[in-house]
Amino acid sequence: MRFVKHYKNSDTQWGWTSILLHWLLAVAIIGLFALGLYMTDLSYYDSFYTLGPQIHEAIGILVLVFMVYRLIWRLLNKTPKPPEKNSPFINTASQIAHKALYLICFVILLSGLLISYAGGQGIQIFEWFRIPGPQDLFENQASYAGEVHYYSAFALIGLVILHTLAALKHHFVDKDNTLKNMLGLKEKP
Repeated sequence: MRFVKHYKNSDTQWGWTSILLHWLLAVAIIGLFALGLYMTDLSYYDSFYTLGPQIHEAIGILVLVFMVYRLIWRLLNKTPKPPEKNSPFINTASQIAHKALYLICFVILLSGLLISYAGGQGIQIFEWFRIPGPQDLFENQASYAGEVHYYSAFALIGLVILHTLAALKHHFVDKDNTLKNMLGLKEKP
């Protein structure tokens, strides 16, 4: 085994840009989910009551920026071909699952913005600066956006679990290079 040297994708291998974006966003999204769950139980008098949401919003903004970059990168680059022994059903299911991951991520991020912008308050990035936002776009914006944000986050985590199980199946059952490919490992020629 050797590490991938190229930053762009090829027909057989993800490049370093895609690999780093994948793992960076995976860690950030799982961390945001855990922090979000923790925050739902905070009371007004909890010492983390103000800081928790600020961390959640700041990381959420970074995830939004990286998701937009990742989507553009994905549209402008090749996608490695699926393993030859995949059935057409598996390939179609994989494409649908990947598109659903992107879609749900953007639903979560946009609903999070609507929550943060409710009442025209903007997003405070720690004590550094505030990202101003529009006034409410619709009545009960924070409440409706909060419901969408909450349930979409659980849907995303469900898809992440399915995605992880599929990668493990490829590695341990199918014994193909799908997981090694996303880890940046390449078979020696």
